[in-house]
Amino acid sequence: MKDKIHPKYYQTTITCACGNEIETGSTKKDIKVEICSKCHPFYTGVQRFVDSGGRVDRFKRKYGLE
Repeated sequence: MKDKIHPKYYQTTITCACGNEIETGSTKKDIKVEICSKCHPFYTGVQRFVDSGGRVDRFKRKYGLE
């Protein structure tokens, strides 16, 4: 393996918008995410409506569903 081509590896904290924090290793220091396994509908069984960038509104206007 070549020397000095690999990025630094840090112990980091992944922080979710729901407040959940996960300790892991990564090449980035701090990571912020919107959805994690504690609040994702697939794992919790509870549907949460997330509209990123108005996609739902754009879809409804396009197909006249309003």
